[in-house]
Amino acid sequence: MVVGIPREIMHGEGRVSAIPDTVSKLKTDGYEVLVEKNAGTLAFFSDEQYAAAGAEIVSDAAELYRRSDIILKVKEPLFNEEKGVHEIDLMHDGQYLITFIHPASPVNHEMVKKMAAKGIISLTLDGVPRISRAQNLDALTSMSTCAGYKGILMAANDLAKFIPQIFCAVGAIKPCNALVIGTGVAGLQAIATAKRLGAITYAADIRPAAAEQAMSLGAKIIDTGVSAEAAVGEGGYANALSEDWILKEREALKDTVKDMDIIFCSALVPSKLAPVIITEEMVKSMKPGSVIVDISIDQGGNCEITVPGETAVKHGVTIEGIKNIPGMLPTSSTWMFANNIYNLVKYLTKDGKIVLDTSDEIVAGTLTTIGGRLVHKGALEAMSK
Repeated sequence: MVVGIPREIMHGEGRVSAIPDTVSKLKTDGYEVLVEKNAGTLAFFSDEQYAAAGAEIVSDAAELYRRSDIILKVKEPLFNEEKGVHEIDLMHDGQYLITFIHPASPVNHEMVKKMAAKGIISLTLDGVPRISRAQNLDALTSMSTCAGYKGILMAANDLAKFIPQIFCAVGAIKPCNALVIGTGVAGLQAIATAKRLGAITYAADIRPAAAEQAMSLGAKIIDTGVSAEAAVGEGGYANALSEDWILKEREALKDTVKDMDIIFCSALVPSKLAPVIITEEMVKSMKPGSVIVDISIDQGGNCEITVPGETAVKHGVTIEGIKNIPGMLPTSSTWMFANNIYNLVKYLTKDGKIVLDTSDEIVAGTLTTIGGRLVHKGALEAMSK
């Protein structure tokens, strides 16, 4: 089988789905590998390195898609302005696609329907379950680490003030307050980074264990008022809350929100829309010049007025809705991502071919379209609403 590694076309995306080392491993496993010219340039991996690892360098994206049995990507298929065609239209019936699809997000609903109609067999990396045997496949965790770190640096850049306490000849400037909502992998990395920069850190998570982890990093915990029974789902993940619980959580957070200089939003429910925790009214209560970094935007966003893919200033607050924050750390994030996706391909490979056992929870969690149908539960649920 032939594996295709296209150049990512999202604006500002520096990552690529393979590095020379994983290309070499794919070759050892019996795959042929095509790499689009300059696919790794922004992550500082050259065509010469890929060729030395055994890849064939292909200049034309359309040729790469046509010849490949499996496409490995970082981001969901997008419209290729250079070619004047959507990436899905470059693909063919029976072709495998492994990437971050975020099929439950409303902005991707038409795209995943089109993939199904095209006969593409797609697997979404955000559906990899967080279980012991899937740890080295879990690109979402890897990218969350990057987003937590870089997201706080973005907030620091947007702020018009110092983050740490500063003493100078005319007096002292108080440190900034930073609230992290959702203390999973990204949130914990955000807390650690904000503390290193000198902020006073606060944290909120509906799951007691996650809140305890945030406390261990020195964050002050804000009680969300949500019961553990309602909050914690299978595997320790957050449950999708009823509207009544969401209203209680917002009420518990609103007094804290108005005093924050930075709010980092990373509350997610696996394979479902992100809960809206920060309303427009709450944004209005914040101090002018404050910053919200909403990294949950791929699944709809935790802030009601985040603009997907953009940085916007609303009610005097800068709201970061950038969708590819890990792409701002292209070398580190590519190294992590490429190893995760290679491990998934290897996991799915039997006798030189991809074999999908739908009774396997890793396959069941990631499979999005197959046989002309959309099968992803989170996407189907979101569309029904």
